[in-house]
Amino acid sequence: MDPETVTTFFALLAVFAQSVVALVFGSWVLGRFVPVVERRREAVGALVAPQAIALAAVVALVCTLGSLYLSEVAHFRPCRLCWYQRFAMYPLVVLLAVAAATRIRLLRVGSMAVAVVGGTISIYHLAIERIPSLEASSSCDPFNPCSLIWVEHFGYVTIPAMALSGFALIVTLLVVAGGRDQEAP
Repeated sequence: MDPETVTTFFALLAVFAQSVVALVFGSWVLGRFVPVVERRREAVGALVAPQAIALAAVVALVCTLGSLYLSEVAHFRPCRLCWYQRFAMYPLVVLLAVAAATRIRLLRVGSMAVAVVGGTISIYHLAIERIPSLEASSSCDPFNPCSLIWVEHFGYVTIPAMALSGFALIVTLLVVAGGRDQEAP
C-alpha cells in the first residue's frame, strides 16, 4: 500500500479515537444534568471497563506500529518532538499489556502519567506546526524541523494529531477502567 492510503487509514483511526473521547466526555458532562444519560453511560462503562486496559494496550500497539510504518516504510523522518512522543508511546504497549494481565493499580497510574506527558508533547508539537515561530532554534533540527507537516488529512489531522488522538483515547480508557484494578502495589 502507498503512504497516502495508509496515512488516510491512520487519520480515520484518529478521528474515530477523537469521536470516542468526545462521546465519553460529552456523556459524562450531560449525565450530570440528565439522569438517563448517566444511567446509559454507567451501563456502557460497566461493559467496557473490564477490557478497557487491554483496549488501551491495543491502541498503544497500533500507534507504535503506525509510527514505525511512517518512519521505516514511508520514510518520513521523525523530528525531535516525534521522538519524544515515541518515547512516551512505545513503553505504553508493555506497561498496558502487563497492567491488563495483572490488574496492578500502580501500572495503570504510571501508564496514565506517561500518556498525559505524551499527549502534552503532542499538543506542543501541534502548536509548532500551526505557529512555526514557536519553534526554538536550539530545540529542533533545522534540516528536519518540528514545524514540517508530512501529511494532513481532513484539514487538521497531522502526525502529532494522530499521536494526540492515541494518547487521549488511552487516557480515556484508563479512566473508564477506573477502580477495577487490584490494590496491589
